[in-house]
Amino acid sequence: MSTNDRDVDVVVVGAGLSGLSAARKLMDGGARVAVLEARDRVGGRTWSKEIEGAHFDVGGQWIGPGQHRLAALTKELGITTFPTFDDGKKVLDLDGAISEYRSQIPNISIPALLQMQAALTLLDREQKRVPARDPLSAASGSDLDTATLESFRRKFVKLKSVNGLLDVAVRVIFGAEAGEIGLLYFLAYLNAGGGLLKLAEIRGGAQQDRFVTGAQSVSTRLAAKLGDAVVLDAPVSHVTQSADGSVTVVSAQGTFRAKRCIVAIPPALAGRITYEPLLPGRRDQLTQRMPMGNTVKVLATYKKAFWRERGYSGEVVSTVGPLSVVFDNTSHDGKVPMLLGFVVAKHARGWSEKPAEVRRQLIVDALVRYFGKDAADIVTLVEQDWSTEAYSRGCPVGVLGPGSYNTCGDALREPCGSIHWAGTETATEWTGYLEGAIQAGERAAEEVLPLVGGKARKGT
Repeated sequence: MSTNDRDVDVVVVGAGLSGLSAARKLMDGGARVAVLEARDRVGGRTWSKEIEGAHFDVGGQWIGPGQHRLAALTKELGITTFPTFDDGKKVLDLDGAISEYRSQIPNISIPALLQMQAALTLLDREQKRVPARDPLSAASGSDLDTATLESFRRKFVKLKSVNGLLDVAVRVIFGAEAGEIGLLYFLAYLNAGGGLLKLAEIRGGAQQDRFVTGAQSVSTRLAAKLGDAVVLDAPVSHVTQSADGSVTVVSAQGTFRAKRCIVAIPPALAGRITYEPLLPGRRDQLTQRMPMGNTVKVLATYKKAFWRERGYSGEVVSTVGPLSVVFDNTSHDGKVPMLLGFVVAKHARGWSEKPAEVRRQLIVDALVRYFGKDAADIVTLVEQDWSTEAYSRGCPVGVLGPGSYNTCGDALREPCGSIHWAGTETATEWTGYLEGAIQAGERAAEEVLPLVGGKARKGT
């Protein structure tokens, strides 16, 4: 055996927040665990970098009300949060027409406003019918699965302005276009997170607060508690199940033998591992039908927060792109002023293939259009295209298209022999978010613990 070869009770593939949460629960229950991470860091789709002396996230970065597991873990690890800045005027770029507003709903015509409210009411009613745990159990669930979000809304939303605003929300939340998203998946996803408005808003929503030390610090501090159970630079190539139910996991850092394996990476990545024997057909189909969304985060620092001085919140909603939304992303102490933009879905595809000077000019042109000439005076510009990350291949979440639940949706969480599945895509609460990652990891650990002779602590 190499120095890293081990015999353990459970091998966890992936040291994102889901895999680390699974490992902690397993270790608390007395199980011997190895966590294999392909990257040279933990955190998965959270990644915090130091820019001009402050911590900023180039991946997932927010925590909102109702995310109780994440809040408890943050408190336990001694990580502080602060509110996302949203005071002042907001900017709407509706098909090239610029306007300003202060309310939660953009400044649109009365007919458009009424149709927007009707659409949100309809979505709220429909999503409550679709349980996140078992979407197909909903009335007409199979029929809903044959439709896309795009085909559904065409029946109810006729105004271009309303469709444009809905597109912005969908692109940012999923990194995909409405025509690519299965309706049943979309409604289940909304139900898991409390509805479209909660997923899209700042105050009272999923973007309400940020982490002073960056969202990745949740994973780094959790990993520190797990010690040498976490093995970095260890991409997994093979997972073999033996006749006796044991599992052998081959990685770049050695071979690990266990009673059970938890794969805590997105289905699209899990499908790139070689399994012996082959996974069941439904599970293999799932890995082919759940591509990652497309997201590029753009972080631009300035010498001063000139937009605040002029009464702007820094928020932009644009149906034009390439920046679909913009936020004030200034450091918690105000010392590093920053605007954060998202290039998502169709705007993100092929983004990194453009020359760097072209990308920069597109960003500058957009920010100047929204905030004036001072927006051109960028001190530091950082771009993170998640589709170019070998061990992510996209962000923020894997997306199911139409027909996928009918075909293979029940394979999302169903164990395959001694292999169990985690990752935020498998969550039934806050799917796609850090909270969902924790819930999914703990759920997988609860499945495995009794099978390896471990015991869950009271109150977990």
